[in-house]
Amino acid sequence: MTVENPPRPSPGPIPFSAAVRVWARIAALSFGGPAGQIAVMHRILVEEKRWLGERRFLHALNYCMLLPGPEAQQLAIYIGWLMHRTVGGLVAGLLFVLPGFLAIMGLSILYFVLGDTGPVAAVFFGLKSAVLVIVVQAMLRIGGRALRNRALIAVAAAAFLGIGVLGAPFPLIILAAGLIGFLGARAGLPSFSTGGAQESVLTDDPPEAATVLGDSNPAHTQPDLSWALWTGAVILTLWLAPVVTLGLTLGWDNVFTQIAIFFSKMAVVTFGGAYAVLAYVAQEAVQTYGWLRPGEMLDGLALAETTPGPLIMVTQFVGFLGAARNATGLDPLWAGVLGGVLTTWVTFAPCFLWIFLGAPFVEALRGARALNAALGAITAAVVGVILNLALWFSLHVLFAEVREVGVPWLALQVPAPESLNLASLLLTLAAAVAAFGFKLGAVPLLIGCSLAGLTLHAAGQLA
Repeated sequence: MTVENPPRPSPGPIPFSAAVRVWARIAALSFGGPAGQIAVMHRILVEEKRWLGERRFLHALNYCMLLPGPEAQQLAIYIGWLMHRTVGGLVAGLLFVLPGFLAIMGLSILYFVLGDTGPVAAVFFGLKSAVLVIVVQAMLRIGGRALRNRALIAVAAAAFLGIGVLGAPFPLIILAAGLIGFLGARAGLPSFSTGGAQESVLTDDPPEAATVLGDSNPAHTQPDLSWALWTGAVILTLWLAPVVTLGLTLGWDNVFTQIAIFFSKMAVVTFGGAYAVLAYVAQEAVQTYGWLRPGEMLDGLALAETTPGPLIMVTQFVGFLGAARNATGLDPLWAGVLGGVLTTWVTFAPCFLWIFLGAPFVEALRGARALNAALGAITAAVVGVILNLALWFSLHVLFAEVREVGVPWLALQVPAPESLNLASLLLTLAAAVAAFGFKLGAVPLLIGCSLAGLTLHAAGQLA
């Protein structure tokens, strides 16, 4: 005779004060990049609090994968908006960013003042190996959820070749992936019938009906054109008014204006979060504007990896160095602080625009299989882009010299074998064993690699 488990009682409404405490907790625990941050949100919101179910969580995540900017922060805004309207989205999004903003600002100041000293350089030498392993982990985690069949694996492979070998623009890759998923679902192909990532529903997750939000569509989630226009106008003004003001008062060639324009453009045209856009930002910041050196981009990502919040907060580090080194008439540190604040503003303000404008329409289409398939294919393409980023990192971490292949239509880079850094290779292998073999978390891994870098410096093994 079998005894059935009694059903769990349905949770009640979510008090706003409780939601604020939970979002503050998520922000404090949001280490490890987008994969780690999304995992933290899933564990707390879906498994622990039962505020929403797996299908609704993944639907929101797939939409955020489609958007330019940091998907984890946008997911926080989306879920905050679902639970407590616009004010809930504002609180969730701002709290998610605040700890990382404060930490990166302080670390940027220390880096600017002490970054060239031997011990500090040794710490960043170790951090780069840890960052490389963490990026590979992120690719495997997202890939495990998104690549559920051969068709989606093919989409990821095509995205990798498109951006890494052919140099195809990332927005074009995302558009193509979404179109493939949409048309595949409309054609009734089984591989695209559920959008890929939707197949990762966990058997021990609570059913949608047993969660606070359930399958319902509250009144504030219904599309409202007048509300969308008003909200869009307000956020656009808050986002772009500083950009226009800087251009008119300081000139369009001023470094602060350039920072505002560049990162505003980045917020519109770059998709897939920090991992996917880093190569683009590094190329422009290093080669076009000369704000920082190539290795410093990895240092900035290492800072972002060691602090809570979105990894795209690395842009704050870029803006800080660009302003500190190029602003005239200001103390370099104060110029860097202003550059970091400006970068953060124009990077994250658009995130609220995308969610508050688009989420009601995405909620209304929550049952549309073609849309889910398009979003799932986009998630698969992002896996391929992250693989390209991992390869790009490995070249610049392990080799002192990386060369472009001399073929006009290829964007392929190859290392100079004689420039292999043996110490970096051994440290990266040790980090990989610790992360994959011993399941060491991101923060202990970063600390361990930092200490290893200091040890190598003390032993005279680093130049």
